[in-house]
Amino acid sequence: MTNLDPAFLRGLTRPRLARSTASRRDVLRLMGAAGAGLALSACGVKGQGGKEKVTQTDVEKYWAGKAKTGKLAWANWPGYMEDDHSTIKAFEKATGIKVDYKEVIQEMGPWFGKIQAPLAAGQSIGFDLMVMTNGIQLEQARQLGYLAPLDQSRLKNFQANAGASFKNPSYDPGNAFTIPYESGITGIAYNTKYVKEEITSIAQLFDPKYKGRVGMMGDSQELGNFGLFLLGIDPEKSTQADWEKAAAKLREQRDKGIVRKYYNQDYVDAVSKGDVWMTMAWSGDVYSMTSPDVRFAIPKEGGTIWTDNMCIPKTAGAPVDAITLMDWLYVPENNAPLTEFVNYITPVPGVKQVVAADAAKATGQEKKDLTRLSTSPLVFPSDADMQRLRHYRRLTQAEETQYQKIFEPIAKGS
Repeated sequence: MTNLDPAFLRGLTRPRLARSTASRRDVLRLMGAAGAGLALSACGVKGQGGKEKVTQTDVEKYWAGKAKTGKLAWANWPGYMEDDHSTIKAFEKATGIKVDYKEVIQEMGPWFGKIQAPLAAGQSIGFDLMVMTNGIQLEQARQLGYLAPLDQSRLKNFQANAGASFKNPSYDPGNAFTIPYESGITGIAYNTKYVKEEITSIAQLFDPKYKGRVGMMGDSQELGNFGLFLLGIDPEKSTQADWEKAAAKLREQRDKGIVRKYYNQDYVDAVSKGDVWMTMAWSGDVYSMTSPDVRFAIPKEGGTIWTDNMCIPKTAGAPVDAITLMDWLYVPENNAPLTEFVNYITPVPGVKQVVAADAAKATGQEKKDLTRLSTSPLVFPSDADMQRLRHYRRLTQAEETQYQKIFEPIAKGS
């Protein structure tokens, strides 16, 4: 993997207007051995008096005496900002705050392994703002007290403009420590050259008539979620007994030869060329990387939504500047240029109207690209689609161990 674009390891597909680059979420991010091992190594590290749930007193205590410094350092993933940093430049011009922006996060496990020791010691990590994917590492950071509790009174644009589905997420109730940066969906991609029916259900991935032509994901939690959806179980509320039942269905699918391959990132070519006719897929990949014959469906049983979140390390030297930037990005006009570049699901629904207006003013290929973007349900899902989406199950260390034992052997053939 050393020859891959680091963005490819990161996990989210980064389609861009007039560009074609691939990536997919960190396959070790949550359930892979290396990523999980690095994340769980924090379990023996004492936090700095932090706690999972915060009170208004906690918030007031943290923010008391904090003032704007006029600068901040931001840690993000590769490919998650325009090449010319135009969004950052606009923020700097609007606020006078200078941003030192660095693409230093390539996988959640190694990133958390890097920052956990200084945060445990109450030391600076050199950044005032960072972007973390919902999962084990973010959960550990919350529970160990590594994140600053957010002052909601400083997030007026977030309160006014964030989509309802992006407020009060199960992985961070009340947005106590995080607000979303961008999101994506795990659903089903299918090639209409070979599949002559509309794909609307996870059950179709288990249909024997597609024997040897179905792709599933090798990531244990992605795979487990679809097994749970098939049984009508909300992954966020699932129990170990539910996991066992879902695993049994997934093993049956495998043992009947329905699954051609369990994929990490390489399903895009397979479904485009017809090696598999349908597969679990990420929305961004289908938007930008597949052939025109490939469609994307959010199953009626449900799909997974994953989110990259902005959060402030508790030891940040410029938290006021950081939270100012976080809130500034929730103005639709400020967020639109960023969305036009990364093509992810923005947590700011009002961006759609701004992109549509930009498309109306554009010409040539740019007009076509912006029009496609503004009308794409992969970037701007409907309310009905959003209601069918669920997050990953929050797992304690003990639960993660059991979950891994149940689901990991399926893709490995054991």
